[in-house]
Amino acid sequence: MKKNLISIAVSVVAAAVLGVGIYYWCFCRFYVPPEHMAIVTAKSGKNPAAGTLLVERGEKGIWREVLPEGRYFLDPVMHDIKIVPAINIPIGKVGVVTSKVGKALAPGEIIAPDKSYQGVWRDVLSPGVHRLNPEGYKVDIVDAINIPFGYVGVITAQTGKPAQPGEFARAGEKGVLRDILQPGLYYINPRAYQVNVIEIGMNQVTMTGGSDSVIAVKNRIEAASDTLNEISANTLNTQLQARSTAARSAVDGKAVNNRVMLKKKAPAASARRVMGATASAAATTVPQTPDMVYSVGGFVEFPSRDGFKILMDMTVEFELMPAHIAQIYMLYGDLPQVVAKIILPQILSVTRMKGSSYKAQDFIVGAGRETFQNNLRSDLGKVLREKSIVVHNAIIRNVTIPENILKPIQEASLAVEQNLTNYSLQETAKIEAELNSQTAMIDQKRKEIEQETRKIVAEIEAEQRQAVRMIAAETDLEVAKLQLQRSQMDAARNKLKGETAVQVKFIRENEIALGTGMKAQALGASGVLADLSLVEKLNPKLKLQVIYAGDGTLWTDLKSGSLQVKK
Repeated sequence: MKKNLISIAVSVVAAAVLGVGIYYWCFCRFYVPPEHMAIVTAKSGKNPAAGTLLVERGEKGIWREVLPEGRYFLDPVMHDIKIVPAINIPIGKVGVVTSKVGKALAPGEIIAPDKSYQGVWRDVLSPGVHRLNPEGYKVDIVDAINIPFGYVGVITAQTGKPAQPGEFARAGEKGVLRDILQPGLYYINPRAYQVNVIEIGMNQVTMTGGSDSVIAVKNRIEAASDTLNEISANTLNTQLQARSTAARSAVDGKAVNNRVMLKKKAPAASARRVMGATASAAATTVPQTPDMVYSVGGFVEFPSRDGFKILMDMTVEFELMPAHIAQIYMLYGDLPQVVAKIILPQILSVTRMKGSSYKAQDFIVGAGRETFQNNLRSDLGKVLREKSIVVHNAIIRNVTIPENILKPIQEASLAVEQNLTNYSLQETAKIEAELNSQTAMIDQKRKEIEQETRKIVAEIEAEQRQAVRMIAAETDLEVAKLQLQRSQMDAARNKLKGETAVQVKFIRENEIALGTGMKAQALGASGVLADLSLVEKLNPKLKLQVIYAGDGTLWTDLKSGSLQVKK
């Protein structure tokens, strides 16, 4: 009975577990696809604090945490699930986050000190996929800041305590920062920092009365990426619109000299670059914006030393150095304000001061005009150098002088020039005659040199032939001497050879004779040697037998029958 109860209990538990598993797998399971997130609202749990918008797990309400891609199990009775796309920030954009949750900011503040406060976060979301609960955080996607080549960015902090007048803003202060942005892509919060793009390098400002003049800036170098070019164009167009608005406000309010105003100009057929971006290139990537040019109407005007009114066109080439850009912007403003407040007043002031010390005719005669231009460039450079602006050149042209003095000066100048021309013609004729004389002398000298050269060549050839013959004779003499020495050596060798042969024969025969004498002496009795010689000369095949026959008798047996003597 007990075993049956246990079996029933196990079966019930197994069925319960299986039922729960089936319920969770079939009804509680859900998927979050890639680049999406799930927002969970808990219908049960601990009650959060009053006014809480987002809650933690275990509390009742909208979870602060969002669920990334993957598989999850949550009871649909106790939870509401909403799947939404994640925040995808493309390249060249940033996400500005406004938090709806957290501690309240101090009055007047908009930038949150950290992420525990409500308000705009100082840090931005970089390009990529981000997951923030949209119920508690708002994300605005805006352009990043791309500083093109040939420009720098001046940063102005827009929040905090105001900096001291004339000083750069420090950490936590509102105002212009000392550090500038070099060309490149930056992810900056536009609500916390304002970035003004300012041209560096060579710029020009032209004052002319014949037509409107412009502040010309150098061309921008295109980036390798179309996306970066588009961002650069957007950045420059934003800056251009800000300049346009400021210029219109200044003209309408009569706040600045109306000689410097912002005007619209239709895009030129040559695709003139505006603020570093061409109108034609911008039209293919971003909405086209009209060219903005800064018009400087009117001549440079001043009285001469002799009381005549002088009018002239002038172009000044200047450069804003990157090391001083932030200070210049803090003190004077953007490039148009620098031109209006600093460069143009100094041009007019220095020109009037220097021009009033010259007579009217000095601006017609080339030497006087060049002297005035050099002095103007030097003095203008000294004045603007104190403002951290480098002047490279100041060029004057189209000088206008009253007709009643211009004509006599021109006639006098023409007369002087004519005299100089006549004198030059005379000098030219003299030089030409001298040249002809020198040419004739040169021809004569050339002929003499050619003749002398031929003579020298002949002498050298004769000396070479004589030297060759001398060398040949000396060679023959040396050969004869060598042959004589050889003949002498051959005679001495033959003599020595004959003497040696005679001596060898003498010594050999003498030794033979001595040997014969010694042999005869050794045999003793006379005649024995002769007999021995006879025996030695007998035929070796001859056999001689001596037979003893008694006293006084000697028989020989010559079996060969004949005696052969070896020849």
